[in-house]
Amino acid sequence: MMVPDIRWTMGLSLLVLLGIVGSSSGVTIMSIDFGSEWIKVAVVAPGVPMEIVLNKESKRKTPGALSFRNGERTLGEDALTTGIRFPANNYFYLLDLLGKKIDNPIVELYKKRFPYYNIEADPERGTVVFRHIDDTTYTVEELIAQMLAYAKDMAMSHTEQRIKDCVITVPPFFNQAERRAMLTAAELAGLKVLSLMSTNAAVALNYGMFRRKEVNATAQNILFYDMGASSTTATIVSYQTVKTKDRGYTETNPQVTVLGLGYDRTLGGLEFQMRLRDYLANKFNEVKKTSNNVLESPRALAKLMKEAGRLKKVLSANTEHLSQIEGLLDEEDFRLHVNREQFEGLCTELFDRVQAPVDAALISAAMDISAIDQFIIVGGATRIPKVQSILLGVWGRELGKNINADEAAAMGAVYRAADLGQGFKVKKFHVKEAVVFPIEVDFERQVESDDGSTSTKVVKRSLFAFGNNYPQKKVMTFNKHTADFNFYVNYGDLSHLSKEELKYAHAENISRVQVSGVTSAFQKHQQEGSEPKGIKAHFNMDDSGVLTLSMMEAVFEKSVLVEEDKPKEEESTLSKLGTEQEREDGEKEENEDAEGKENKTEEDNAEKKEQEGEAKKENKEDKKDDQKTDKKEKEDDEKKSSTDKKKEGEKELKPKQITVKEELNMTITYHDIPDMTEEQVAASKKKLEDINTAERARHEREAARNNLESYILDAQDKLYQEDYEQASTDDQRTAIRELCSTLDEWIYDEGFDVEASVYKEKLKELSKLFEPIKQRVFEHLNRPEAIQALMDMMNKSSEFVQRARVASSEQQFFTDVEIDTMDKLIVDTQKWLEDKEEQQQAQSLSDDPKLKLNDVGEKLGALDREIKYLVNKAKITKAKKDKEAAEAKAKAEKEAKEGSKKKNNTDNSKSAKNKSGGETKSETEEKDKSEKIVTEEEPKIEQNEESSYVFEEESEENNSEEDRRKKDVDIENEEALPRPSWMTPPNPTWSYLSSALVIILIHMLFTHPAGIR
Repeated sequence: MMVPDIRWTMGLSLLVLLGIVGSSSGVTIMSIDFGSEWIKVAVVAPGVPMEIVLNKESKRKTPGALSFRNGERTLGEDALTTGIRFPANNYFYLLDLLGKKIDNPIVELYKKRFPYYNIEADPERGTVVFRHIDDTTYTVEELIAQMLAYAKDMAMSHTEQRIKDCVITVPPFFNQAERRAMLTAAELAGLKVLSLMSTNAAVALNYGMFRRKEVNATAQNILFYDMGASSTTATIVSYQTVKTKDRGYTETNPQVTVLGLGYDRTLGGLEFQMRLRDYLANKFNEVKKTSNNVLESPRALAKLMKEAGRLKKVLSANTEHLSQIEGLLDEEDFRLHVNREQFEGLCTELFDRVQAPVDAALISAAMDISAIDQFIIVGGATRIPKVQSILLGVWGRELGKNINADEAAAMGAVYRAADLGQGFKVKKFHVKEAVVFPIEVDFERQVESDDGSTSTKVVKRSLFAFGNNYPQKKVMTFNKHTADFNFYVNYGDLSHLSKEELKYAHAENISRVQVSGVTSAFQKHQQEGSEPKGIKAHFNMDDSGVLTLSMMEAVFEKSVLVEEDKPKEEESTLSKLGTEQEREDGEKEENEDAEGKENKTEEDNAEKKEQEGEAKKENKEDKKDDQKTDKKEKEDDEKKSSTDKKKEGEKELKPKQITVKEELNMTITYHDIPDMTEEQVAASKKKLEDINTAERARHEREAARNNLESYILDAQDKLYQEDYEQASTDDQRTAIRELCSTLDEWIYDEGFDVEASVYKEKLKELSKLFEPIKQRVFEHLNRPEAIQALMDMMNKSSEFVQRARVASSEQQFFTDVEIDTMDKLIVDTQKWLEDKEEQQQAQSLSDDPKLKLNDVGEKLGALDREIKYLVNKAKITKAKKDKEAAEAKAKAEKEAKEGSKKKNNTDNSKSAKNKSGGETKSETEEKDKSEKIVTEEEPKIEQNEESSYVFEEESEENNSEEDRRKKDVDIENEEALPRPSWMTPPNPTWSYLSSALVIILIHMLFTHPAGIR
């Protein structure tokens, strides 16, 4: 019973070690394209290119749905299945409600579409809250956080690595409150958001990153039309290369810039689906198969909603289709033929709104349709033929469909994530998004009128105008404030928006900023004589499109006295003239010397010797004069330098203006949608963690129950097999069958919903009875193979020992002690095997075996170690002797060559003296050369002789320098002593023994009896 435990412990330890090494070396980043209806996840990891994550159904997109039922949470496809039966427990299309107050028209539209939800207002923030049951509520942020966590789990399962960093896509028309709400949801999900990215910018980046070579200094304008599940956007972008400076180097990289945007928040595939749903419901009510109204039944509405979605997709490819729903209401079925013409008639009003986003985008970009180079459609709803027909009429040319309509945003966002995150280096592709809602700053100022009275005036300053690109930082200065004050951050001029959009956007005041510490700062610095230069507010529109106020500071200037060196006294005009004259004279002399050097010729060499003698005498006389002159000049220089140092040491005080900054305190209060407080965030995190804990416990419980059920069925089946009947007694089989029957009834009765630990205890109780039988069967089935391997090992080992004993003394590589030790080990092993086989045959198969596989493995290992030792020693000894023989042969050849060379030299000298005939010098050299070539080629012929040494093992091919050196040495040592005949085995069985041993050991250590897995 201990063997399986040891094997599993070893296996688990190895797996844990590999898991630690793998997780420590990987850096994985993901993107989440969070749409109203679908969620797409993309990842990039070491060794894994940018790719879409598959969910557990192996699909590339997952429904953005979440359901609760009987304390169990389901997501994705499972949630939709639960939502058909219990619609009020299924939550989807939540993106439309994020960051909105309860009185927003979008919320009213959501209630109209899905009347079975119980929606309330948050008592503190005024946002949307779903009441699930009497004492359980969920905010939109909490529900979306669970979906984001589900997306993270999918990515981690796909890459088998931990993931935290991500980029999340949001609609480009999301305002400040909506973007902050998405960041809050990500925080609740435990994600680190590198950036929020607008879907239109992500699509544009995905289009451009595979077409880098086509982007140049000439701008290319492309219009992307994206009709998704709940909204439609038209975006005009420009692709162009720009020069940027990074770390002192100028680089030229492509950049995509958003020039114009038009959108419709409520025009999307969902609205087309709702028209079909209501049409089918009205048709069913007209038939009057039942007295109940189908529109008042949540379950019937959910069935109609699902059928409408399927019908919309089918009619996009077919002209007509039969819609049918079984048991729609009161067990009544419903069937209806619907054609594309009827569908288009239902959506006439929606088709009229298709062109509006394009017109709005052109107006905001101040462009004409003729300036657009390409018109590309994106989004699932653009597959509707009528939509494409309308856009074709607007564009006048073929629409671009060369981009994945479903996955473009997710792939563009993951490229952005790899660029922003750590651990990856991608080619730069700059993205500049555009501000949709302009932002301004409002503050009050006291104004004095002509009559001396003061009044309050509201001053408005534009901060980020409509169409400004971001990320961007700006600094605003307040010049007239000398005391604590307040200012407001509001949305600016929204005249470019329609009346409906103004209602949906709900663009109110964003925040109120209270600045404190101004009065004390001014008093402090005025006492020091500082001059105020205003109060600066540092604003930042970051990559996520979220406006932040990073710092407030008061700026002052004051004059201070700074010690500076006195400037050197200017030289007089006469001294300047003298200096210039000396400089000119010096230059003249240098030029004359240079000319003299250039005019020297070879004829001067004769005079040079005479001048050298005279110069030596003159140098001796001049040397004494030069020493006196140098000494005098040195004393003058020291006096001059001491005077200069004295002058340089003198300093004077001069006034200098310096800037002093003092950071101020600020308090930001959001007026649009209040952020969740720290207490609310902590409470939400605890709520989600409790749900996750309960879900993990449920999964563990289900896994334990399934393991117990599988073990019971496996035991009941195996007990009727012949091998298991022979390995057990009647009493053992009866006890196991009774326990299996009892546990089977218990599982489906009172034990269906117990803790996982209870199932594990029951499994342990059953395995205690059944595992010994499984182990005996395993031993009986594998024993013959193990015994045969041991006998083969002993036979070959005995043959090896016999050949070693009869070897001649000069060919003997082993000592008598080593041979006797090996012989004794073989004899002892043979005796042990005979005794164990006799004991095993004397007992019943139902008894514990006397001859165990573990013991056989140990004996095999002992023989294998001893044989390997002898083989290695033989190889080392033989190589040493071969090397000595090779060195002796090389020495002899060298001596022979030297003798031959001396003889040839003697012959050559004799032939040179002999004038009458004999060999010429050239003939003699050719002869020597030919002899030399023959002498050098002889050892090469011997080296190519094929070796038949039995103990040599073929090593794996390797191109390393070490292996090449070893190979060269082996070639040189190949002409070794002749190999003794006893070292050659009669057949190749011996070369496979080591491999067979390894296979058997692995089989014993890591192959577990069936049923334990």
